[in-house]
Amino acid sequence: MSFLHGIRVTETSAIGNAISIVATACIGLVVTAPAASADVFPLNTPVLIGAPSSAMTIANAIAAAGATGTLKGALQAIADQVRTPVVIVRVAPGADSAATDIAVIGSDVAGVKTGMQALLAAEAQVKYRPRIIGAPGLDTKNVATALAVVAKRLRGMAYAAANGVDRAAVILYRGNFTQRELMLIYPDFTAPLGADGADVPSFAVARALGLRARIDQTQGFHKTLSNVPVAGVDGLTKDVQFDLQDEDADANVLNAAGITTIVRINGELRFWGNRTCAAPDSDFTFESATRTAQVLADSIVGGMLWAIDKPLLPSLARDIEEQINEAFRKLTRGGFILGAEAAFDPAKNPAEQLKAGKLTISYRYTPVPPLECLGLEQQITDEYLADFNQLVATA
Repeated sequence: MSFLHGIRVTETSAIGNAISIVATACIGLVVTAPAASADVFPLNTPVLIGAPSSAMTIANAIAAAGATGTLKGALQAIADQVRTPVVIVRVAPGADSAATDIAVIGSDVAGVKTGMQALLAAEAQVKYRPRIIGAPGLDTKNVATALAVVAKRLRGMAYAAANGVDRAAVILYRGNFTQRELMLIYPDFTAPLGADGADVPSFAVARALGLRARIDQTQGFHKTLSNVPVAGVDGLTKDVQFDLQDEDADANVLNAAGITTIVRINGELRFWGNRTCAAPDSDFTFESATRTAQVLADSIVGGMLWAIDKPLLPSLARDIEEQINEAFRKLTRGGFILGAEAAFDPAKNPAEQLKAGKLTISYRYTPVPPLECLGLEQQITDEYLADFNQLVATA
């Protein structure tokens, strides 16, 4: 360096660490497809379609799915709603329903994951983590229970059918579940996908997966599945009576039991219901509350990698606190949360803990609840008759 008796300024460009919100619109799909090519859809292996980095589009996958099993119908239902990355795990159907359940649920033996457990390996295998998962047409009670466990580990949501022959049966079935990561849906749609456009049943769960991804893309994780038109459908497999003002309407009774149903409003079929399978007094009864908790946790954890193994100085604690709060401010301005704050609490950071290289930053937040019930007060009055004579004279 040349000699200088003075001050030399060297200009550099530095971009501070920032917390990015995790992607939420990736679907995880467990299916059967006996006629599909094993080269395209190998059994028990995560296969990525519909992503920018994927060679296969959803249309390509539908063409390669074969006519049997659940894969083709599920992909058609998703494709009607959205274009988004989908991780597919194909399983072989068993000799009976119990054997099929075992195949769908899968296992982890000698480091090899099968069935829905393979979704846990998707991020390592195909670089995408599915956060909207389901097994349309295969979601028995055992499968739904296992889906909720996998969804919790992925910090995502599982959607499954509320099984039963009628409303009373599905409400009884709902009592089997308490997981906040699970939403139950009743009944199925009909869609003109049969020969010559004939109506055939279409998995409501598959369309919920696609619509959930579309809502994430267009509105955000804080908007629930409810009251958004569903594309590509024209009817229901079961009757669901609906009236916005009737507490005894089928749709309201199902919603009160924690089951999302389907209604027709202004000619359009829509999912109707905001609630997960969490207990009624839980902080996570709303789908949006569960997903907000998941998104915040993963986003903050992902944004803190830079701080791990740095010297534990007071300045590091302040930087971490401020970075989290900046992310909270952005989310609040965007309407994704009502508010949040991170802070260093001395009581939670005693000297012996700090000496051991352990730092705790506490934060609290308030998710955005859906407007589930709007109260309107209607009152009859004669006050507008007071000026009747004058109004007649000037009419």
